[in-house]
Amino acid sequence: MSSKYHILNGDALKEQFPDDLPGDIIVLRECLIDGPVHGKTPDEFYKVRAKFISELDSGIPEGTYYDRTVPELDKVSAIPDNSDVTMWFEDDLFCQVNFWFAVSLLLQKSIQLFLVRPPYHNLYGFGGLDNDALQTAFKERAAITEPGKIAQLWEVYKAGDSMNLLQLAGELEQKYPFIKNAVQAHIDRQPQGDFPGRPKASLKAIMSELQTDNFGTIFQEFCKRESIYGYGDLQVKRLLDEVVKEGDRS
Repeated sequence: MSSKYHILNGDALKEQFPDDLPGDIIVLRECLIDGPVHGKTPDEFYKVRAKFISELDSGIPEGTYYDRTVPELDKVSAIPDNSDVTMWFEDDLFCQVNFWFAVSLLLQKSIQLFLVRPPYHNLYGFGGLDNDALQTAFKERAAITEPGKIAQLWEVYKAGDSMNLLQLAGELEQKYPFIKNAVQAHIDRQPQGDFPGRPKASLKAIMSELQTDNFGTIFQEFCKRESIYGYGDLQVKRLLDEVVKEGDRS
């Protein structure tokens, strides 16, 4: 009998995960849409990420990354052949980049790989589903039949190659249309000339329209308008700080 695993994109889903779904739970505690993602070896990658996250939030020392994130990533890499692996990821860019990365860790294994997405759109993703809805989502999980191309998305993203990223997304569009939406959002966040990128442009518009610099108000409105990014408060706060500093220099 094959071993069963569930890879979750965050602790929030773990807290509400149905108790009667069999399998070991692994939580991917990362935000790979933000910061550097280079490193030729896992150890180099961990060092880069730990340093970035500790700089992003002064309340998270580098050691916390090694205590909470690295062990879960090691669990993914240690999943044995002939396992049944269900990946619980939403459609936004935050989730998608983590999803591509997780698939890349499993690429060389002989496993059955499945994807679960929220069965219908809601502002809170999996967080807006009750136990019955999560059970239904699991029953409707889809087999991942192109793991090689999905893993390649991570490699191309890591290399900063937007052209090939969009090409791959197009090749996957028939079965995974949500991937192209996330890829386009990633491309749109890149500055072009005087355009600061879609997230910063949206933040500027929100501040102007609402006539506020209150972070809570701005963050809530940004999440409504730009849910495709899936940014948490740390990501939006960093972007907002950059917008304010850039405005001071103009």
